[in-house]
Amino acid sequence: MSEIFNVGKIKYEGPKSKNPLAFKYYDADRVIMGKKMKEHLPFAMAWWHNLCAEGTDMFGRGVADKSFGAERGTMEHAKAKVDVGFEFMQKLGIEYFCFHDVDIVPEADDIKETNRRLDEITDYILEKMNETGIKCLWGTANMFSNPRFCNGAGSSNSAEVFAFAAAQVKKALDLTVKLGGRGYVFWGGREGYETLLNTDVKFEQDNIARLMKMAVEYGRAIGFTGDFYIEPKPKEPMKHQYDFDAATAIGFLKAHGLDKDFKMNIEANHATLAGHTFEHDLRISAINGMLGSIDANQGDYLLGWDTDEFPFDVYTATMCMLEVLNAGGLTGGFNFDAKNRRSSYTYEDMFIGFILGMDTFALGLIKAAELIEDGRLDEFKKERYSSYYNTEIGQKILSDSTSLEELAAYAEKLGNAKLPGSGRQEMLESIINSVLFG
Repeated sequence: MSEIFNVGKIKYEGPKSKNPLAFKYYDADRVIMGKKMKEHLPFAMAWWHNLCAEGTDMFGRGVADKSFGAERGTMEHAKAKVDVGFEFMQKLGIEYFCFHDVDIVPEADDIKETNRRLDEITDYILEKMNETGIKCLWGTANMFSNPRFCNGAGSSNSAEVFAFAAAQVKKALDLTVKLGGRGYVFWGGREGYETLLNTDVKFEQDNIARLMKMAVEYGRAIGFTGDFYIEPKPKEPMKHQYDFDAATAIGFLKAHGLDKDFKMNIEANHATLAGHTFEHDLRISAINGMLGSIDANQGDYLLGWDTDEFPFDVYTATMCMLEVLNAGGLTGGFNFDAKNRRSSYTYEDMFIGFILGMDTFALGLIKAAELIEDGRLDEFKKERYSSYYNTEIGQKILSDSTSLEELAAYAEKLGNAKLPGSGRQEMLESIINSVLFG
């Protein structure tokens, strides 16, 4: 297939460049804290948004032409998307992609035919991977779009639907292993409820865990050595989803004995929908040893749904990269689960969106490294908890060698406790500003 994009390879031109089709901050080979930028930031293209989404919303039809010269709903169209996707990734220097099963082929009425199509298209994708060196970050099964999943997949009230969900997970795992994926994601798109009046929550959560345990057992049996991920989201499409946020998902995994095989795939927009900051869910995942991968996007705080915008908030990207660097990096990568705004519908806009996102995280990486090298944030935090390390009673608390009786006697000797040291939030925020803009 001849090139479809009238765009050359995107190059780094530096912060002063006014070329919309050039990187301003993403310099792939620049070394930051001992590693190349591209190693800190293994970016991935989301097949569904970039190659499938046409700007359709509940009020209007699509405006972007994603036919790529082929008839939609055909295997010719599926192969055209492969050609276009690899051309796009090569021109941006993106080394990974992520996919759902029904992103890469049109779903047939019979699952056997769908699986045949999946085998055919992944043979073609594998050829392109071998030609280009581009790799699969993770795969997953779409268990929310088909009408059979209206009441969930693993959480469905129908054993027949549960069986179809299991079949899709099995095939998606086969494909992920075939393509060498580093991870496999469970996103519970409809794993939740609309009303407790008709819902047995324990039954549904236990069934989700059963599906995940079967996936782990099968995946390991066929040679999948990567991480399984849960991608938390609080709502939309369901009123309440069982993987509400990182803490909820981690608690679920630990309660069902799945925490050794699963990590979190944290999406920025999902964290804010849960009422958290992006960095909050990253921190909660990291302190539990379960920070795996990231869906890099942002939402609009004035809108109450999952807008999946390309990230441009450098402050948030800096806070994200501070968490990632302090956690020692990711086992996964940064998947752009992001889409152009409906009015940005040209092929050139596709590139500009990714350039924006890649530059935003590159600048966030640069500034996060500067904050770590500056050292004042870490020094303050260490000093804030110093009474536990520098006093006998503090050391006893940390070593679990004291008791309520001893602590009560200690408090009586004190008579009254002094105020704890000032949190100095404003000073720390000033440090952030000085590093970001100084």
